[in-house]
Amino acid sequence: MKKIVEINGMHCKMCSGRVEKALNELEGVSAKVNLEKKSAVISFKGEITDETIRNTITDLGFEVGKISVKKSIFGI
Repeated sequence: MKKIVEINGMHCKMCSGRVEKALNELEGVSAKVNLEKKSAVISFKGEITDETIRNTITDLGFEVGKISVKKSIFGI
């Protein structure tokens, strides 16, 4: 499954790199942060709560906006 997370407060590659590293340290998570889009795409197997995602990012000093499920082209 994939989730898209809006992230506010990132201003440079170091910021986005810190967020990406922290998310990738979560068990079963593969994350890619896009500085220009101010978002992250998180792929994971199993379960990860929005609260865990939000806490991981806010603990670094950034704000989390909307967290949404990314649906495949088949709507699943």
